[in-house]
Amino acid sequence: MTTHDPDRIPEGFAGMDITVAGLGVSGISAARALAGLGARVTVVDGGAGEKQQESARELEAAGIAVRLGDGETLPEGTDLVVTSPGWKPDSPLFAAAAAAGVDVVGDVEIAWRLRGPDAADWLAVTGTNGKTTTVRMLAAILEAEGLHTMAVGNIGTPIVDVVLNQGKDGARPYDVLAVELSSYQLHWAPSLRAHSAAVLNLAPDHLDWHGSMAAYAADKGRIYEGNRVACVYNVADRATEDLVREADVEEGCRAIGFTLGTPGPSELGVVDGILVDRAFVENRQKQAQELAEVSDIAPGAGPAAPHNVANALAAAALARAYGVAPAAVRDGLRAFHPEAHRIQHIAEIDGVRYIDDSKATNTHAAEASLAAYEHIVWIAGGLAKGATFDELVKTAAARLRGVVLIGADRALIREALARHAPEVPVVDLDRTDTGAMPEAVREATRLAEPGDTVLLAPACASMDMFVNYNKRGDAFADAVRELTARDQ
Repeated sequence: MTTHDPDRIPEGFAGMDITVAGLGVSGISAARALAGLGARVTVVDGGAGEKQQESARELEAAGIAVRLGDGETLPEGTDLVVTSPGWKPDSPLFAAAAAAGVDVVGDVEIAWRLRGPDAADWLAVTGTNGKTTTVRMLAAILEAEGLHTMAVGNIGTPIVDVVLNQGKDGARPYDVLAVELSSYQLHWAPSLRAHSAAVLNLAPDHLDWHGSMAAYAADKGRIYEGNRVACVYNVADRATEDLVREADVEEGCRAIGFTLGTPGPSELGVVDGILVDRAFVENRQKQAQELAEVSDIAPGAGPAAPHNVANALAAAALARAYGVAPAAVRDGLRAFHPEAHRIQHIAEIDGVRYIDDSKATNTHAAEASLAAYEHIVWIAGGLAKGATFDELVKTAAARLRGVVLIGADRALIREALARHAPEVPVVDLDRTDTGAMPEAVREATRLAEPGDTVLLAPACASMDMFVNYNKRGDAFADAVRELTARDQ
C-alpha cells in the first residue's frame, strides 16, 4: 500500500470512511492514496468480471475493502464518496449519498485538496477535442523553458499520485503541471482554482451523461473559476468566450484569445505562417512578439492541420501566461511528437496518403480532420452516441472523393450523404467485425486518385467493432501496410 509522510496527511481524510465508486485507473489510484492517508476505504463497482475481481484482490491485499456487483447501495457510515469520472450524476449511489448528506467529489478534487504548501501551479486544459495534444504541447514548451513539469489528469497519469509524490525521496519537485481535464472530472471538482486555463472548443458530446448541451458547457466552464492569471478562449468559438465572461475569477485575471487569423490585442494568432503573441507584450496595441513558425509544429509529422495550429496557440498562450520565453515556445513545439491515431501519417502509396485519425470519435473532431485535406476518401462509422451528421457532411462535401462506411450506425452517415452529397460515391460495408477494416482500406484505395488522402476519421466511437480507438487505428495501419507489402 502506498504510504505518505505524516505531515502530509490532511485532517479531513485521516479516520474518514470513504467510498470510492469504480475500479478504473482513477478509482484505484484514489483508493490507494486515501488509504495511505489514514482513511478507511471501500471501493464499490457494479461489475464482477475477471478484471474487477483481479483488481479487487490487489486492493484487498492492501487493506482496502471492495464490494463487487453492487454499485448502487451506499455503504453504511460513509463520510465521503469519491467517484471515477464516468459515473453519471444521476447514479443511484449518488442519490443515496445526497439523501444521507454525503458529498460526492472526484479524484481531481482530492488531488487539489491534497496539495502541500509548496504545490506546483496548475495550467489546465479542457475542450471537446484537442485536449491531449494541447497538454502535451504545453508540457513540451514548459520543459523547453527548463521547468520541471508533467502532463497529468485525463491524459492517463492519475493526478492524485503526482500530487502526493511531489518532491518525495529526493526527487525534484514539479514547478508546474500541465493538466488535462474532462467535463466529467470538472463536474466533480468544485474547489479547483487553476493558475490559468483554456477551453479549446465546445461541441455536443457526452450529452447522455450531462443531460443537455447547457449542462455540458457549464461543466467545461468550471475550469475558469478562480483563475489567477489568464482565461484562454477560442476566438472562432464564441461559446468559449461566453464561459470566460460568466466565470468568477481573481482580480486582474485576463481573457486571452487565440485565433488562426491575425490576432488583435490580448490575442495570439498567425501572420504569414508565423505564430505571434499580442497578449503578453508591453504594448498590446502596437507590438507583436514572434513565437514560432507554423512549420515548427511537430515538424516530422508533415504539414500541421489547422486544428493542431489552434492547439499550439492555446498551449503557447498558457505557457506565456506562466512567463515562458518566446524561444521556449518554438523549441517546445519543435520537440513535440504527436501521439498515435491523431492525424498520424501511415504511408504514401502511388501518390495517395493514408492518415489515421481514429481519435476523431465525434463529429467535431472529424470536421477538423476533414478540413485539413483537399481531396479525401473518407472511412467513417461506428457508434454515433446520439450524434447527427448533416452539418459535418455539408461542410466536407466538396472535399470528398468517396466514402467507405463501416460500423453499427453507418446508416446515419449514409443518409446524411444522400441528402447533402448525393454525387459522392459511397461504399457501405455491411459488417461490424474487426475484419471489416482491411476491406474498407481496399475499397478506399480503389476510390482514391493520386494526390488524394485516404482518411480514417470515423466521427463515431469504436466499441461496436474494436476495444477502443487505438485498436481501430492499429487495424487501419495494419491494413495499409498490407497494401505496401503486396506492392513489393
